[in-house]
Order: sequence, then structure tokens, then C-alpha cells
Amino acid sequence: MSAVVAVIDDLREESDELDQLVGVLDGPGWRGPTPADRWTVAHQIAHLSWTDEVALLAATEPDRFGDEVAKALAAPESFVDEAADALVVAHAPDALLARWREGRARLDKVLRDAPAGTRIPWYGPPMSVASMATARLMETWAHGQDIADALGVTRTPTARLRHVARIGVRARNYAYAVRGITAPEEEFRVELHTADGEMIAYGPEGAAQRITGPLLDFCLLVTQRAHRCDLAVTAEGREADQWLGIAQAFAGPPGPGRLPRAEQPGQPDRTERDGHR
Repeated sequence: MSAVVAVIDDLREESDELDQLVGVLDGPGWRGPTPADRWTVAHQIAHLSWTDEVALLAATEPDRFGDEVAKALAAPESFVDEAADALVVAHAPDALLARWREGRARLDKVLRDAPAGTRIPWYGPPMSVASMATARLMETWAHGQDIADALGVTRTPTARLRHVARIGVRARNYAYAVRGITAPEEEFRVELHTADGEMIAYGPEGAAQRITGPLLDFCLLVTQRAHRCDLAVTAEGREADQWLGIAQAFAGPPGPGRLPRAEQPGQPDRTERDGHR
């Protein structure tokens, strides 16, 4: 199996797992609030559906995708919310779920059928098929985390988190650039351990700037699904410490992130809920 096919398979599995979570919800469940400001469960699925459709457009009709980029440039802080709002208003939960299912199935086929070497235009630099699938997996996992948190569900970390971590590491310089900060020239060492004790490493062993911690926590950090102070991710070196405060695995403007758990009334402590530290 090629690496491209493997990540597309993982994207499908990540989507199917989230589908099982939302597919059983009733109307009130879809209207329930999630940690993202003003977004319900329906908004989370609407966003994934919209992004899959935009990715499909980019892969099949790049000229028309240029119109989507123009919309983003015209309203960089609001175009994502506007797209989610429009789908939620226009679709009942069952229709929204069907639309998400259809869109992701179409994208799956297009990515599998893409010729070797295909580059897909995006909101930043063009992406390879593997990178597009990785980005879609990262978003599916991150928004799935919002939904899981809203429903009080603890998800079991899977090997698919490797993709999320990898894109978070590769997006290091983007996190600086999007804030108008010059990125460090030197590489960082990132060492992450899985729940079963395996270590995943990026960067040179002898690097002075080092990041260590659980794979899950690093993924929560770079997708901004938990505040740094609630995670067991540590930095050695001033520049590594700065990166942990700005890291983001997603394209677009810096997000507001999450408040520390101590500042979220009624929220259980993460160490108790996840049992992971």
C-alpha cells in the first residue's frame, strides 16, 4: 500500500468514527453548543462538509476554486463562520449529515483517482494529494474533538494522530508567519510518546530547542483544542517555548484557542476525564 493510499484510508476511518458519534444524535443533540464560540454540533459538521466540498472544487475545478480564495481574502475573519451558518440554516440535521457523507465520499474518490504528482490549489501553497488528505484528517479529528467534548465523550487515541502531529510540526514556520514573526532558522527536536510508550520524533537529536510530551496532548495543542497549561507538553529553550504559545496546524488567521480549564466553570479536570496522565 502506498503512503498516499494509507493516509486517504486513515481519513476515511477518522470520518467514519465521527459519523458514528453524530449519526445517533436527535435534534436537540445537533443543536447542543460546542467549545467553539457560537458553534453547535451542527455547525461543526457543516464546516467539515463545506471544507470537503471546497477541497473537491479545488481538485476538480481549480479556476472556480479561485473564487473561493477571493471570498476568503475579502473576509478573512468571517468567511468560515458564514459558510457554516449558511449550511446550518439551509439544512435539517438529517440533510446536513447526508450532505457531509456524500461530499466526503466524492472527495475520497477524487483523491484516490488523482494522478501521481498532482498538486491541488489551496488557501496557501498548492498541496499534494497526501498533504490534502492529511489536512482533511487533521480538521476532522479537531472538529470531532469539539463534538466529543460537547457530548462528554472520551475518544480513544489512535495511530491516526501521527498525521495530526506531523502537520503540526511542519506548520511551525507558518504559525510564526501568520503572526508576522520571523521563524527561527534552526530546527527543533520534537519527541512525542504514544499511550503504549512508543516514541515519535521529528528534527535532529542534538537540537537545543526541544519539545516533549504525549502525542495526544501535542495534537490538542497544535489544533488549539486545549490550553497549553492543561497539557503535559514541555519546552526546552526560549524559542521552543515561544512556539508552544503560538503553534497551529490549521491554515488561516490565528485562532483564539481555548481558555485554561480552571477558567471554564463546570468543566471537569482533564486529568480526571481522560485518565491519560
